[in-house]
Amino acid sequence: MDADAIVIGAGVVGLACARELAARGRSVVVLERHERFGVETSSRNSEVVHAGIYYPAGSLKARLCVRGNAGLYAWCEARGVGHQRLGKLIVAAVAEDEPKLAQIQAQAEANGVRTLEVLTARQARDLEPHVRCTAALWSPDTGIVDSHALMASLLADAETHGATVAWRQEVCGAEPVTGGHRVTARDGGGETGAINATWVVNAGGLDADTVAGLAGFDLDACGYRQRYARGRYFRVAPAKSHLARHLIYPAPPKESLGIHVTLDLAGGVRLGPDLEYLRDRRQDYHVADGLRDAFHAAVSRFLEGLAPEDLAPDLAGIRPKLQGPGEPFRDFVIREESDRGRPGWVNLVGIESPGLTSCLEIGVLAANLLESVP
Repeated sequence: MDADAIVIGAGVVGLACARELAARGRSVVVLERHERFGVETSSRNSEVVHAGIYYPAGSLKARLCVRGNAGLYAWCEARGVGHQRLGKLIVAAVAEDEPKLAQIQAQAEANGVRTLEVLTARQARDLEPHVRCTAALWSPDTGIVDSHALMASLLADAETHGATVAWRQEVCGAEPVTGGHRVTARDGGGETGAINATWVVNAGGLDADTVAGLAGFDLDACGYRQRYARGRYFRVAPAKSHLARHLIYPAPPKESLGIHVTLDLAGGVRLGPDLEYLRDRRQDYHVADGLRDAFHAAVSRFLEGLAPEDLAPDLAGIRPKLQGPGEPFRDFVIREESDRGRPGWVNLVGIESPGLTSCLEIGVLAANLLESVP
């Protein structure tokens, strides 16, 4: 074999998997179709370190996020990765929203999150003077992280343990061979080459389902077909950045966490993301200026002092969702595929939020699954 393990994808989750396997003494090759890490989902998000309060109890999203929250902060502190444990307010803009806060608190407790505090409107305004609400929840363990620096630290640690990354290598085929798998990739010049490994981790992000299909998995039978869901952001003018000191989220609507207020490590303020399912698989990151009034109206329900002209189009990201519009919750897929005839192949599919927070724990779980294969 050319390597013990191939990791497909150098986003934050792929790098965490490569780092974990390399740290366990395995030879690892990462195949990444772009010329650098984290070009897609990993660099186009709110950079929020979640606490694990929203997800169904017992789900991978809940368990990995709750553990990942503490682990990610520890990683960042040990390696000098920029982060801030800012804390988050979840607000009921009107009294009719307050039952949602009670549901969130109950869900958090079921997930093992014991740090949420119930606040009155006055207490919420002591934290955020410009908030408009009737009640709120305070999550002190929610924060932000420099996702680029985090990925750089994971890559550096993986390389220190002997992992290598092959850039501009797009996977175009995968097949079983004696003792493992052969993965074929095409470089930027159109030349193809193959590498054999005992194990493969498919951390292909937006195209994790495509990679699984190339390896012969029936996407519909397995439930692996992903949908692209775009989230757009607007930037708040620097003159109005004083309006928020912490992350501020509304009591969430059904299918998302709602357009919320996020901060970056430089003190800038963004609003978003919204949620728009894309009809096709184009990576369309356009943010139309015509959305300005809708974003302003959504956030003005719970934050005073913003005018529409304070907002400007910012970045957009795309999430690989397993559930379509109006469909029930779908968990992460983190699955070793021995029972489908591919021992030593782990598929990571539908890795959206809280994938960033959970990345180290996903790496541990993927490595444990591989090491359990006879």
